[in-house]
Amino acid sequence: MARSLVDSGWELSCEDADYPNNLRDLESPPSRIYGMGDPKALSGKCLAVVGARRATPYGLAAAAMAGRIAAESGVTVVSGGAMGCDVAAARSALDAGGRTIVVSGVGADQVYPKSSRDVYERAVRQGGAVVSLMPWGAQPQVWAFPKRNVIIAALSSAIVVSEAGQRSGTSSTAMAGIDLGREVYAIPGSIFSPESRGSNNLIRDGATIISSEEDLETLVSREFGVLRLVREEVATPRNRILSALVASPMRAADLADRMGDEPLEMLRKLSEYEVAGMVTRLPDGRYAPTKEMLLGQDRIEP
Repeated sequence: MARSLVDSGWELSCEDADYPNNLRDLESPPSRIYGMGDPKALSGKCLAVVGARRATPYGLAAAAMAGRIAAESGVTVVSGGAMGCDVAAARSALDAGGRTIVVSGVGADQVYPKSSRDVYERAVRQGGAVVSLMPWGAQPQVWAFPKRNVIIAALSSAIVVSEAGQRSGTSSTAMAGIDLGREVYAIPGSIFSPESRGSNNLIRDGATIISSEEDLETLVSREFGVLRLVREEVATPRNRILSALVASPMRAADLADRMGDEPLEMLRKLSEYEVAGMVTRLPDGRYAPTKEMLLGQDRIEP
């Protein structure tokens, strides 16, 4: 049984009844795991949702969609609690009334990164858990995160990759899942986007492609034998400019050339869309639709 510690913390060894059976699929299951929250959450229906830390709005929207679908299907979302796609999926699941498991790269009584504090706290409060291979109080160590990624894959029956670069922790989690015989689902991105190269390569190498919300809903239903409780049809406002940016983020000059418009006029339009919350300017100068616009939460007509 889990042993109660201060602040509801617990430790599980391989001999404990609550030790998750999925971890026994590993060649060398961890001899001890540390956690906060409900240890039984680790043995329930779990779907990993992982993606880039420096995610684009597209990647964040895809992760949030996956988290919401899992929650509405009664499936627990597993992630690393990192900035970007991890927290987007976890927050979306929690907001939909679901639960999440954070597999941390630091001690289970610590928060890393600090910006994810709300996810860590809500994971415990809403019936999920924060778990770690690291002892109490452990601080970030580079070598701990690849091991964390393997645990994310092992705890989950399937893995959704929302966005991943060529070489990334997300890709390593997906590869660990493949090695364990887990189903891997990948959301495609633009072939011109470096942020989508890893996820596109996974699809090329055999991962199941997620081409729509209905695709993911069907796959979750088949994998876990559940029905989604809620479905909302959302009409997202679009025009030629926004449709082009959904396909691939672009700089104002490139978009003007594509649309046959004057660069200054295009920059004016993009500025209006940015003020309206429909597009955002990425650090490299390209424009992309915001996460809210992609999820249909922004009803302002362009």
